[in-house]
Amino acid sequence: MALFITCFNDTFFPQTGVAVVRLLERLGHSVEFPEEQTCCGQLHYNTGYRRDALRLARRFGRVFGRHDLVVAPSASCVGMVRHEYPRLDSALAELGPRVLELSELLVGRFGVEDVGATYPHRVTYHPTCHSLRVLGVGDAPLRLLRAVRGLELVELPGAEECCGFGGTFALKNAETSAAILADKVESVLSTGAGVCSAGDNSCLAHIGGGLARRGGAVRAVHLAEILAAEAT
Repeated sequence: MALFITCFNDTFFPQTGVAVVRLLERLGHSVEFPEEQTCCGQLHYNTGYRRDALRLARRFGRVFGRHDLVVAPSASCVGMVRHEYPRLDSALAELGPRVLELSELLVGRFGVEDVGATYPHRVTYHPTCHSLRVLGVGDAPLRLLRAVRGLELVELPGAEECCGFGGTFALKNAETSAAILADKVESVLSTGAGVCSAGDNSCLAHIGGGLARRGGAVRAVHLAEILAAEAT
């Protein structure tokens, strides 16, 4: 299979991609990293630049088309490939079933919940909008977290509510975004967790920034990094 790290992760959170590879290799899988990969085009598509998005979508098809499976630590980008690429070019529709978000790959495709991870922390989980509403991963991330040794999983109040990021929404509607974020941060803090996890680093960057401005010690950690953790 191939790793689609996404441009956001590659630029700001490369450790998440490393964690995905380490985790999958521990489970006995071989993972390639096509170095010619770039953006999936979601930003362009969502802001009306369909011609640019189409060029990036077709590039994605050329780069990843030969792989049986493509895994990405981002429900947002997987949602773009699976649901929006066919609207740009019907020839790209066949890519969709082969491009999977990490938790749906592990639980849905491989049938694995216990990945051998150890993470002795109190954790709460935010189900991002794309994982919840676009991909429909359901409770797969929670099942994975419950199987992690030493991890105490606490329910996040209002978990299904948006964190307020929404890509360019946070820029175009900054005041509304900040108000939504404030509610999410309060919910995270109310759990007493030391770690807030999610399957999209874009949302975690938003939530993590809000938590940092509150001056607390709660860390934002991607699901892949928790699942890749082992006892020391």
